[in-house]
Amino acid sequence: MARVVVIGGSGHVGTYLIPALVERGHAVVNVSRGLARPYTSSSTWQHVEQLSADRPLEERDGTFASRIKALKPDIVIDMISFELTSTQQLVEALRGEIEHFIHCSTLWVYGHTTAVPADENEPLNAFGEYGINKAEIERWLVHEARTSGFPATIFRPGHIVGPGWAPINPLGHLNIDVFQRIARGQELTLPNLGLETVHHVHAEDVAQIVLGSMSQWRSSVGEVFNAVSDQALNLRGYAEAMFDWFGFQPQLAYAPLEQWMQLQSPEDAQLGWEHIARSSCLSINKARRALGYQPRYTSLAGVQESVSALIAAGQIETH
Repeated sequence: MARVVVIGGSGHVGTYLIPALVERGHAVVNVSRGLARPYTSSSTWQHVEQLSADRPLEERDGTFASRIKALKPDIVIDMISFELTSTQQLVEALRGEIEHFIHCSTLWVYGHTTAVPADENEPLNAFGEYGINKAEIERWLVHEARTSGFPATIFRPGHIVGPGWAPINPLGHLNIDVFQRIARGQELTLPNLGLETVHHVHAEDVAQIVLGSMSQWRSSVGEVFNAVSDQALNLRGYAEAMFDWFGFQPQLAYAPLEQWMQLQSPEDAQLGWEHIARSSCLSINKARRALGYQPRYTSLAGVQESVSALIAAGQIETH
């Protein structure tokens, strides 16, 4: 089995990925700031080597990449690289030293898409600093894989859901008061006609993509994979399903986007606009064919599991 270094493995995806790696017999090192705990408990974490690192600080000092190399990994899974220079430092240190480099990107590299569901051949029209930077990293990594043989694979998660954190809601932001209103049967105002889309994915299914990339090395190196559920949701259908889940008839109103944004807090309006403007809807056919990907969770099932956890934690009241 391999020695696997996961950079940023204490987050949403790592909660499922790292135990799965241990269960498969891999020797696992989790490199993180040491501030976060996994969202669900597992006895497998006692078999994980934990390494504390301040990545931004160590990258400025020029020591981070050499620390990762010194761990002598066979596989590196980088969950938290957000700038090209960060990825480049790591790749140059690891070139010729590892079997596989797996990079976590984002569905926001697509920006606005021409056709849906968008597959991995869709041109990247990223906008906003986060999406633009991730697209730049992707292009460079794919070029390196295909021209110099660096063994890189990239995956693009959707809006991640699972117990322990709030899902993107039917208004396209993270304010759990939206679910509270639905749980009380109160009216919800959607932007436009509520036909914009969001595409969730359960963190366990993202971990499945990573594991599939490792097991199907020949099919995954030099490739990019969407990591989402089997179907996106439009805002109206999403809201209606959640009203029904809570036992209420949908109570929906609609407002033009500019007017709708005035009804939200500035933070919620901005995040809602970010999701509405992109209206993500992606295809997973490539991952199905190449990696055997079969998402366990639909978008709604993943969201409802997340909301159930919020209810259990007393953050949403149901009566």
